[in-house]
Amino acid sequence: MRKLCHKFCGDRNVAALPASSHIEHIFSEVYDLPEKMILPYLKLKCQELLLFLDMTEPADSKPLNPYYSGQIEIIHQIHAQLTEDLTKRYTIEELSRQYMINTAALKSIFKSVYGLPVASYMKHYRITRAAEMLREKSDSISAIARSVGYESQSKFTSAFKDIMDILPTEYRKQHG
Repeated sequence: MRKLCHKFCGDRNVAALPASSHIEHIFSEVYDLPEKMILPYLKLKCQELLLFLDMTEPADSKPLNPYYSGQIEIIHQIHAQLTEDLTKRYTIEELSRQYMINTAALKSIFKSVYGLPVASYMKHYRITRAAEMLREKSDSISAIARSVGYESQSKFTSAFKDIMDILPTEYRKQHG
């Protein structure tokens, strides 16, 4: 048993094998057994599983994603809400309550999925959208700032320069 554990997990705590007809076969017959046959059959199936694992190479196994797909789906929903109307701002606590997800999990999974913490991601997202608007529209800089969620043009200008390394007015001249 230790040999199999070391073979598949090494330094990791868990490993996963992709679904296959071999694995499905091992477990499929267990579901339709009469009650008195379940225990002896499970003992047999455990032996079959151990034999299968012994013959399988670890290269076929993958480390498990620490997040459940349901949590990742929630993060996608949160992302959609955050990016749908950039004039609205949400706190982590509000989103956590709304989607019934722990705040630490929300922050950790969001960063895992989108590569940045929520606030940093949204700052980049807002500025990227603003840059598109500066290139494509003739709206004033203050109107663009408001449309991407900045009440103050000076805060917008500061954030824009921080992300794009250029002032919005200069960016518009170069790309407009």
